[in-house]
Amino acid sequence: MATDTNKNLPAVTEAQKPEEAQEADRNEYTDLVKQVQSEWNQGWWHLKPKWDEWALRLKLFNNQKRDKESVGDTTLFSIFQTVLAELYEDRLQVTFAPREMGDEEAAENLTIVAEYDYDIMEKDMVDYEWIFESCFYGRGLICTMEWDKDTKTPAPVVWSAMSVVRDPEAGSVNGDRLGRGKSRYLYRETRLCKADLENGNYFDYETLKPSEQYNNTRSPLDEYMRLQAEAAGLSDLQKHSNVDGENATYKVVEGFTRWNGKLYFVTLADDMQRVIRADELEGDRMPIVDRVLFPIPNSWDSVSIPDLVEDKQRARAVALNLSLKGVKANLLPMYLYDKNKIDERTDFSFQFNKFIGVKGDPRNAAVPLTKDHLKSDVSYIMDTLDLSAQKASATPDIKQGARPTGAGTATRDNLVEQGSDTRYSLAARVFGWSEKRFWQEYYRHLRENFEDGIEEKTARIVGSLGATWRPFAKKDLVTTHKDPDIKIESRRVAEGKRQNEAIMYRDYIQMAANDPTAQVRAALRHYGKLIGLKTDVIEQVFPDTIDELRAEEENQLIMDGKKAIVLPNDDHYLHMHVHNKLPDSPTKKAHIEAHKKALILQKFRPDLVPQAPAQAMPEGELGEQLRPEGRQATRQLPTMNA
Repeated sequence: MATDTNKNLPAVTEAQKPEEAQEADRNEYTDLVKQVQSEWNQGWWHLKPKWDEWALRLKLFNNQKRDKESVGDTTLFSIFQTVLAELYEDRLQVTFAPREMGDEEAAENLTIVAEYDYDIMEKDMVDYEWIFESCFYGRGLICTMEWDKDTKTPAPVVWSAMSVVRDPEAGSVNGDRLGRGKSRYLYRETRLCKADLENGNYFDYETLKPSEQYNNTRSPLDEYMRLQAEAAGLSDLQKHSNVDGENATYKVVEGFTRWNGKLYFVTLADDMQRVIRADELEGDRMPIVDRVLFPIPNSWDSVSIPDLVEDKQRARAVALNLSLKGVKANLLPMYLYDKNKIDERTDFSFQFNKFIGVKGDPRNAAVPLTKDHLKSDVSYIMDTLDLSAQKASATPDIKQGARPTGAGTATRDNLVEQGSDTRYSLAARVFGWSEKRFWQEYYRHLRENFEDGIEEKTARIVGSLGATWRPFAKKDLVTTHKDPDIKIESRRVAEGKRQNEAIMYRDYIQMAANDPTAQVRAALRHYGKLIGLKTDVIEQVFPDTIDELRAEEENQLIMDGKKAIVLPNDDHYLHMHVHNKLPDSPTKKAHIEAHKKALILQKFRPDLVPQAPAQAMPEGELGEQLRPEGRQATRQLPTMNA
């Protein structure tokens, strides 16, 4: 909403502006209106055949208005729900990793906050819609433009393919990493009420008239609403007019386009005649993340589940209903009768204790009409169609929770499941592309919308001792140097790899324990991570030793440019392991060399090494805290300076 540039004057709303001023504002967007209209028309004609096809598939998926005398086949629904359940259950996990030294803590904090914000953003529900769109239409779109100031999180929303108009020449929303194949424009049709307009970044909407009816055949949104109502067995919404009052809705077209060399998010109302929103966006990437199921390189349209199953379901439904009619015919038999013996056909109507008179011998007066029974060809065709759909979607009977047909063994069933899991893991890895881009958008929102020094996010951290709440400022979450790396991993695949690695690592520890120089504690800590234990649980079982505390203290001294003392009775192998965490520097190398010399001294001059290591005290602040007053025992020990 426009405001006066003089801060001492009250804001002037669009409704209070003179009519001439409002008209001038509209003329400013005349070229933009023409551009959006031309782009919408181009995309509309391009997608019209797809919308018609998707409309038929929606009826196949769930048609409540089918002929009551017929039986619907559920092949599409069964296979689709199985694939959807597998992909939804296998949640993709995100981990942020630093790109440069100094960003380790921010990356770790990001991982913690992202896991907490997963629930706040209701991403579990968003993921269901996103995966559904991807599986049904081949590509699912999720808009990440909006920012929720209350929860300080993005507010993602899924755009339905049935109401989206896109660039026919685009291969994807934002193309490859250099922007090749990106979409020039992308719109959707939606409805807004008065509250949406007042609470959003809209202008010049006070004189808009609500949409009259839902019967515009050029409106993909109206058609989608009509199809949903028809498939669900509801009345046609086109027969109803809009409601009165504040809940009346305004049909608008909103989306992204490039205008005057900039990327804009625009909203047009009044049959795309008036601009009521025009936000200039930073950068050249649309805040839309697209997800594909079975992508075709350099093509927007990927292969969907209905693409693979629809024709099989139609054929199975035809064969099933014809077979059902044949069964009914056998249950209600036909007869041949001798007209010379029976005069009235009404005599065949059933009635208890009824007598029918015939001329002559009553035997063979009427005989059943012999008809063919269902042949094995029908069963063969049904099984072949079902098997074809299962192969195409990698969804065998055993995956659908049904007993496999035919004789088989447990080994064979395991091989079938393994092959199916391999196919599903491919889809999960492809989904990882879009999941990575989603969390890139999440980090971008934190970087751009989180106010430094003013706002804080509080995340719940569940540990071995219960839940704790920790506040995070912007400096705790935004990396200092470069944006963090984002690692996406399938939970199922990650758990499988971790279990296999844990088994091999356990055997390795048993062999390594025979070596007196082996760092068994470090190995057991790593084994705890492999079996899924949290860090605080591992630290409770294996708290830091005195040598580890001393080594960390020495690391801080080296980072501060101070001298760190190497004691002869240090655990030198452990110290060198801890010191390797430091960035390379001459001081670090010299200190590690001092530990190596101390090891040589222990080997060739054991008489110089004290036999009571408990007397050794660490240097620096930690040593001052631990050393009693007047005790100088550690200074009498031979030392080696780095």
